[in-house]
Amino acid sequence: MTRTYALASAALIGTLILGAGVAVWLGQVQRAASDDPFGQCRASNVAGGAGQIGGPFTLVSETGETVTDADVITQPTLVYFGYTFCPDVCPLDTVRNAEAVDILAGDGYDVLPVMISVDPTRDTPEVMAAFTDNVHPAMLGLTGTPEQTDAAARAYRVYYRINREGDDPYYLVDHSAFTYLVLPGHGFVEFFNRETPPQEMAERTECFLDAAG
Repeated sequence: MTRTYALASAALIGTLILGAGVAVWLGQVQRAASDDPFGQCRASNVAGGAGQIGGPFTLVSETGETVTDADVITQPTLVYFGYTFCPDVCPLDTVRNAEAVDILAGDGYDVLPVMISVDPTRDTPEVMAAFTDNVHPAMLGLTGTPEQTDAAARAYRVYYRINREGDDPYYLVDHSAFTYLVLPGHGFVEFFNRETPPQEMAERTECFLDAAG
């Protein structure tokens, strides 16, 4: 009997310790969630946290002026990396972003659509201006030197590869195709993949804007 009671007591103590451990862990998770003002809005996960994406950049605007992230991110901004000679992906993605911006405007939210070129050789400021003007009147096009482009792409963890052989003027550029929501004072908060429709993008963006106050 003594052995039975001892085993039972050990099992009970083990259960209590495990339960206490789970409670502590759940409490930590809940506190972590409560510390994130955008926790209820997030639909994606970034390894290491949202702070791993985004940061300073220096580029050239479609008007030919050198600008920094501080000059550009002065309001909620949707940032997309692409290029104007892109045959299919970039036109579709930028138009989707423009549609989301219009939905947001209809709901009373002012969001800036931005396209950063990953093809700085062909995408001069004039070429960028012609492209963005055709997509949306508020869209801002940014280009720069290869070094500036590399730095901006690294900051946003963007992959791109220029497939150019010799003097071929019709080369393509492989690149990742995410759109990044960036807020003044908060930096990067969320990304949207290519499958996200404009209405969903707008609704998720509104959640972040409401949470940011």
